[in-house]
Order: sequence, then structure tokens, then C-alpha cells
Amino acid sequence: MAIEVRLFRPDDAPRLAEIVQRCLREVNSHDYPADIIDKMCAYYTAERFVELSSSRLVYVAEDVKVVGTVSRDGNKVYTMFVDPDLARRGTGRQLMRHIEALAARDGHDHMETGASITAHRFYLELGYTDVHESETEFGLNLILHKPLPSAAPDQ
Repeated sequence: MAIEVRLFRPDDAPRLAEIVQRCLREVNSHDYPADIIDKMCAYYTAERFVELSSSRLVYVAEDVKVVGTVSRDGNKVYTMFVDPDLARRGTGRQLMRHIEALAARDGHDHMETGASITAHRFYLELGYTDVHESETEFGLNLILHKPLPSAAPDQ
């Protein structure tokens, strides 16, 4: 079935929290110690997603059910996660293309993101380049940048 990308609805929040916590425990745990994973899981609750949706645009990928999420504030990417059972099948790339196109349409000339060690390769494969590293309460954060094509003017 085709994946549809749409805006977040509050009733998506429990499923997003489940996806993120599974990703953290099943995938990111290979790159981060248990205490950091526990802290991130405690942060990404259903309530947090509802809260985040009031300050940034949160999108979900959906087929029969919600299978991934990404958030955007202007040209900044946040909270990119895909159901671990569907990893490497194009859902993450589709979510990123969606928000990159919206950012270009809004007049942004580049995208920025802070990536985990786990997601770093994903962003590099999408054409992002390393800018610098920073330490956060959740561990190492890799800052990346990607130029966007100019949006075609409306005709």
C-alpha cells in the first residue's frame, strides 16, 4: 500500500510514542548507553508529541496505520523516526522529501538537522553534509546541512 504523508493529529500521539520508543530501544541502543535511551524514552511520550505539535509542524507517514514521523520548524528538521519493522523501505526518505519540498516552497535555501549517531548515515545518504558536533543531554548530536533547490515560482 502507498504511504501517505499528512499533518499530525492528536490521536496519532500514542502510536508515535510507541514508534519512537521502539526505535530508541531496538536501534539507537546500539550507539547509546542505557541511561541515555531511558532518558529519551521518558521524553518522547504521547503528551510530548501533542505539546511539540503546538510549536512545530509534525507530519506522519501512514499506510494502514501510522508508520513514521518527522517534524519541521522552518528549515529545521526534528524527530525523524520510522517503525523499525519498516526500516530501509523508503518511508524516511519520503518524509524527508515532503518537508524539504515544503521548506523550499516557503523560501528556505537549505535544511538543517541534528542527527543521532544512529541516524547520521541516513542523512548523509540524503545529501546532507556535516557542519559540527555538539553534546546534548541526550548525548552526541551531529549537525548537518543540505542545500535546497529553489522553488519554482507559481504561474
